[in-house]
Amino acid sequence: MVKKQIIFSVLSILFISLSAYTASQKIILGGKDGWEPLSYMDSVAFDKGRFGYDSIRLSTNYAKQTPSTDMLISFDNGAIYDETGNYEIALSNMEISANAIMGDGTGMTRLSNQGLILKGKEGSLFGSQGLTGSFTIEFWLYPAIAENGEQIFNWRSSRNMDRQSMYQVIRACFFNNHIEWNFHNIFSNGRILKDEVILTSLSTIIPQQWSHHSLSYDDETGLLEYRINGRIEALQYMTVSNTESNQVLNAYLGVPADIQLCPHYSGLIDDFTISRDSQNTTSITMYNSRGGRFETQPLETNGFNSSLKYLDATTIIPPETGMAFFVRGGDNFYEWTDTYPEWEPVSLQEEIKGVTGKYMQIAVELYPDGNGQKTPSVSELVLSYEATEPPLPPAVVEATSGNSYIDLSWSPSVDYTVGGYTIYYGEHPGEYLGRVAVEGVSPIQAGNVLSYRLTGLQNGKIYYFAISAYSSLDERITGELSKEVYARPLRKAK
Repeated sequence: MVKKQIIFSVLSILFISLSAYTASQKIILGGKDGWEPLSYMDSVAFDKGRFGYDSIRLSTNYAKQTPSTDMLISFDNGAIYDETGNYEIALSNMEISANAIMGDGTGMTRLSNQGLILKGKEGSLFGSQGLTGSFTIEFWLYPAIAENGEQIFNWRSSRNMDRQSMYQVIRACFFNNHIEWNFHNIFSNGRILKDEVILTSLSTIIPQQWSHHSLSYDDETGLLEYRINGRIEALQYMTVSNTESNQVLNAYLGVPADIQLCPHYSGLIDDFTISRDSQNTTSITMYNSRGGRFETQPLETNGFNSSLKYLDATTIIPPETGMAFFVRGGDNFYEWTDTYPEWEPVSLQEEIKGVTGKYMQIAVELYPDGNGQKTPSVSELVLSYEATEPPLPPAVVEATSGNSYIDLSWSPSVDYTVGGYTIYYGEHPGEYLGRVAVEGVSPIQAGNVLSYRLTGLQNGKIYYFAISAYSSLDERITGELSKEVYARPLRKAK
């Protein structure tokens, strides 16, 4: 019985010693404290998540400039302008709303405010006279009421043909809860002119609901096509036979004239884009199919040789979406690159092995569902690690003076993890900037000893000393300083 008690006591002491050796710590990102600046964000954005805290989700698949982009008005960043620089704002009565379908802003107009007027520069599609080539006009729409006669797009000009002047119109407006595109005197081949072309949507436009609209013209086939949410609503061939043939009627714009965007419309419009090509978009995705990624800044732990143990997260993961988590660690993040140290994939709430260092970093990848309509989100990350506790300093330090030297002695630290001791010295209390000792400048690494002599000191000058202990696991893990002692070297009488 006594033997069992002795074994139990030894194990208890060992457990207490090991507990003192390491301490469990946590770093929390997000949640009620918010997110620190991230070092990298790709196709992700902040949003309101669980419990009302800021979360990180996939950013919407907003329109981006390409070499064929002729106009792009995203309404993001609190400003209304053409991001290509091809069009100038001649009049703006639009407002910015945060209720965007793409990005962080959308245009908002009312029936009587005339919307937006844009003047094209030379070389732009609507700032030049002549053949247009292929083009696409697309945008997101959120009508408030979808009233008859509301206009979304309007361009009016004139052209000469056979020495006759004739007006030209391209207009998109509401008619009986449908959208109707009108083209007057736009398509011809030099001999034959289509004086009027009308494309009307099959679908009923539902007020207060977002939908994507795309009108495209292909100058190789003559196909004029209108789609809503990627589905074909209406199409006509701009050819002599009105069917697919090689006798194409080309789009020709006359005198350059201003574009009126939402001149008589109540609702929201987002990501208005004109492209110099024919884009037959068959599917509209809210989120990029490749997903997105973010990386935290290197997160400082409480010391060198910390060991990452667990990663947990507060997430929302709708069906068919997914998330992946990665971590890495090291002592000097200034040496880190995109690929070094290597990112290690981890699972939430499962023990992590082999990731150590003073700094830790987390990366998260987010994946949408197959249709690109749903996104996962994360509102909090919790990183749990074990930090190596620095050893305690000696409880007792003594200094004895001699001729140009001082002998220091100290009691051993009570920590079994001590690898040695460091001596700090100087000429003022609390300032250990000494440089005169033969043994070196302060601090001096004394090794795993309990006494040390400093020589070459100036007789009659007072010196101050303190001792710290460092860990046997890593010399950089240094504990607090001991109580300060002082002594004055003197040449003593024989």
